[in-house]
Amino acid sequence: MSRFRHLLLAIALALPAGTGSAQTTGFPDKPLRFIVGFTPGGPSDIIARALGQKLADLWAQQVVIENRPGAGGNIAAELAAKSAPDGTTWLLGNNSILATNQSLYAKLAYDPVRDFAPVALVAIQPNILVVNPGVPAGSVKELIALAKAKPGELNYASSGSGAAAHLAGELFKTMAGVEMVHVPYKGAQPALTDVIAGQAQLMFATSASVIPYIKAGRLRALAVTTAQRSGVVPELPTLSEAGVPGFEAITWHGVVVPAATPAPLVGRLNADIVKVLGMRDLRERLESLGAEITTGTPRDFADYIAREIPKWAKVVKDSGARAE
Repeated sequence: MSRFRHLLLAIALALPAGTGSAQTTGFPDKPLRFIVGFTPGGPSDIIARALGQKLADLWAQQVVIENRPGAGGNIAAELAAKSAPDGTTWLLGNNSILATNQSLYAKLAYDPVRDFAPVALVAIQPNILVVNPGVPAGSVKELIALAKAKPGELNYASSGSGAAAHLAGELFKTMAGVEMVHVPYKGAQPALTDVIAGQAQLMFATSASVIPYIKAGRLRALAVTTAQRSGVVPELPTLSEAGVPGFEAITWHGVVVPAATPAPLVGRLNADIVKVLGMRDLRERLESLGAEITTGTPRDFADYIAREIPKWAKVVKDSGARAE
């Protein structure tokens, strides 16, 4: 059995089986804790607060947002993993916490598969491949041709070594067969500033962070990194359409709970999260941030995580990226 099939089996065993109503009667009967692994004001925090408020209104019960930033979300993940499995403590996980950190960090105090029960994938944030307007490439194919003609001369910026923007760039290098130089920064804004200034030539950046610069003509957008075209920028092709078949590199957010949480509670949480995500005002709030609502079952989310872990493990290994 391959490592990937072992991973699928592990997630299947970690998922609670079956559903029922006995353990959901009267739930929730006390305030709930929603742990976020990043600072207030960022995408994860905003999504958690918007979702938490809607669930609080639905249940007439307080949902307390608890920010525990640090170590790429690992501090929050460890706290959530060790919490009581009673359905009242959730973690807003993302691709770092639940997929890439396992490969980026030499040692984790939690296991993203064994220690959590997936509840629901909530939203994705498409990244956009942008270039400085001075770069003589008006399409992805032209960028690839330029990179092949000048191997190692193009610099791509990121918010830091091991960050999503870095790994997206490494995936692009591998799939497009080009050689580019990675330039890490201490945050997305300094990286974007240098791309705008021409100190670096390109970047894979979240849609919300770059759309104002694209509209102002300070950056040129070439493609989105989602599997399908984005509703945020529907005029842009996907990387897959534009010349790199099968390319996908997005930022995603989803709710997980401690692994031993009873199946009925996982099912109840999933149903109510899906319900509030269908509310128009919440959808519009998240979409204004460049996030796209995406829902499904706990099994859907588990399968998604299972695909993401080995995909990015290979990218991390090939790139030599580390984060400590």
